[in-house]
Amino acid sequence: MKAGVELVKIYECLCDLTRLRLLHVLAQGPLCVCHFQEILREPQVKISKHLGYLRGRGLVECERQGNWMVYALPAKPDRELRANLACLQDCAQDNAVFRADLARRKKLAPKFAETSPCGCATGARC
Repeated sequence: MKAGVELVKIYECLCDLTRLRLLHVLAQGPLCVCHFQEILREPQVKISKHLGYLRGRGLVECERQGNWMVYALPAKPDRELRANLACLQDCAQDNAVFRADLARRKKLAPKFAETSPCGCATGARC
């Protein structure tokens, strides 16, 4: 695939606040759909829709763990994705919504570790 086409796919994904929030919290490690719901305070259908969009364009990977779908950033992202994710992390530091998402993730991490069969809240790859 040409880099220009890949870059267009990346930017298509980055033009939505929910998808940006999902990518931002995934930078801290993999999560299950229900954990995204608690962190972002959004309904499951909305989270799943946006994760499916990101997955279809190669910005996230997922793995089934029993009844759980665990999402993570690609293990080996291409250069364009890596650069854009780094930019997102840098820019999000000044945004209250993104900071609140990370604060909720940190606060809920012990609960996630207790309730998740894959231990995805610990930051380990599932």
